[in-house]
Amino acid sequence: MSFPLTRRTVLAATAAGAAAPLALDGPATAGAAKTYTLTVLGTSDTHGNVYNWDYYRDAEYDDSAHNDVGVAKLAALVNQIRDEPGTTTLVLDAGDTIQGTPLATYYAKQEPITETGEKHPMAKAMNVLHYDAVTLGNHEFNYGLPLLNLWIRQLGFPALAANAVNVATGRPAFRPFVIKKLKLQGRELKVGILGLTNPGVAIWDRANVEGKLRFEDLVETAAKYVPIMRRNGADLVIISAHGGDSGTSSYGPELPNENPSALIAEKVPGIDAILFGHAHAEVAQRFVTNTATGEQVLLSEPSKWGQRLTRMDFELAKEKGRWVVKSKRSATLNTNTVTEDPDVLRAVRRQHAKTVAYVNQVVARSTEELSAAESRYKDTPILDYINKVQTDTVTAALAGTEWEGTKVLSIAAPFSRTAVFPQGDVKIKDVAGLYIYDNTLEAVVLTGAEVKAYLEYSAKYFVTLAPGAPVDPATISDPAVPDYNYDVISGIDYDIDISRPVGDRIVIDIDPAARFVVAVNNYRRSGGGNFPGIVKTQVYNAQQEIRQLLIDWAQAKGVIDPADFFVPNWRLVRAGVPVF
Repeated sequence: MSFPLTRRTVLAATAAGAAAPLALDGPATAGAAKTYTLTVLGTSDTHGNVYNWDYYRDAEYDDSAHNDVGVAKLAALVNQIRDEPGTTTLVLDAGDTIQGTPLATYYAKQEPITETGEKHPMAKAMNVLHYDAVTLGNHEFNYGLPLLNLWIRQLGFPALAANAVNVATGRPAFRPFVIKKLKLQGRELKVGILGLTNPGVAIWDRANVEGKLRFEDLVETAAKYVPIMRRNGADLVIISAHGGDSGTSSYGPELPNENPSALIAEKVPGIDAILFGHAHAEVAQRFVTNTATGEQVLLSEPSKWGQRLTRMDFELAKEKGRWVVKSKRSATLNTNTVTEDPDVLRAVRRQHAKTVAYVNQVVARSTEELSAAESRYKDTPILDYINKVQTDTVTAALAGTEWEGTKVLSIAAPFSRTAVFPQGDVKIKDVAGLYIYDNTLEAVVLTGAEVKAYLEYSAKYFVTLAPGAPVDPATISDPAVPDYNYDVISGIDYDIDISRPVGDRIVIDIDPAARFVVAVNNYRRSGGGNFPGIVKTQVYNAQQEIRQLLIDWAQAKGVIDPADFFVPNWRLVRAGVPVF
């Protein structure tokens, strides 16, 4: 049969029929071989979500599209499909599992499982759901290899990452693939599942993996292992890849492609389907033609946080002693159509409650409401709060060193558009909502010329708008540049002229030869975002988590008052005229 070769087809799952069997093309003709159906269910980028809960708002999760989140929602939908008469299923995950919510952070930082021996909440939840395999995502490496390896041991199913190689031995650091033996109406089917993690780990978690692991090209790794799985009897080959399908990378050419899932399908023969993640996109169904065989490879990505479940259905027949795929298709199913699975909730209830209690602890009182809603395009006190804490921390640490007395600048990004410090009590959840990543603080030395180049690169975040052209904050940024890859710098005055071309926007009075100590998070300093000049030896690296520094500073002061830290030092302009 033929399949559409559309770049991307997003299918809407209806509330009434979200979990209904997917229709296949036409009735079997007389004399045709009997067909069998295999259903593969896929999740990805669950990011520590178990309950349908927003820890930053201390309320049930909701957004403008009324999505739901969490493994408990996914489990309910998975079990609904498993209960369909005659259904044979596999359940896979494409990675980024143990990072992303205060729940995940709590059991990595406040009560780390490596110290308590407690089972990680994501291991508990996923074991209840009964996955068949999970692929390691880049965020699995955020908390170091000891915690990752313990979490893997706590799972009741394999964790895969074929392209992660042990530097010392040259052998795979994790299990590369698994071949699952299934029964389709009494007939055995072997399904090979290959896991591929993201090579960006080498940059983003350099401190945790450098000298220990290397991350090989996903296309080359698939080309190596797919034939091995076929030789080991795999009738069907599915890749679970933590890399998007755009073919682009957020970093430079020093590492393999970050988002190569479509390239894998195109270049590596012998693949039936690819479940992929990392991009947080909803790709219900996409077909890519393999250039070597002409076969169509099915791809799907189930959004993020447990909002969607990918359903792939394969119609197979046994012809001349071998399994043949007669048709295949996929859809993404909305988890807001089901009620949370009570067994998953029960398994994680105590840990969820402990996290809720922790994030609702008061750390300080704010003299006024501070919002991050405008931090992308205006200098705001709440972002200056981050820079103040980073500057103070690094300045104190430099005392008695050769860099004592050197001017300290600080870099911060507007991670969240919804973060707010309310007037009055500020809680841990408010600080965590402002600084949503588990970054640590570092510092390097930059020249004035390097500072200007850094700012020019950051300023590509904005679209070009001629003087007098209408300005809409909702469309002022380039959609190809995420908010977390736009940085502001405190400690020096500058303008960003968005009427000028990218690369020639920064208006600044700075000595190109001057030297500054620059406070920066470990993600950026390691090369995340491919910013120029920042990947160099640190003059400060005490492995202090920035979110905790923000909490500690607030607790020590007792009061968060913009008068203590808000120093407007940058603005958006057009031909010298402020935009806002």
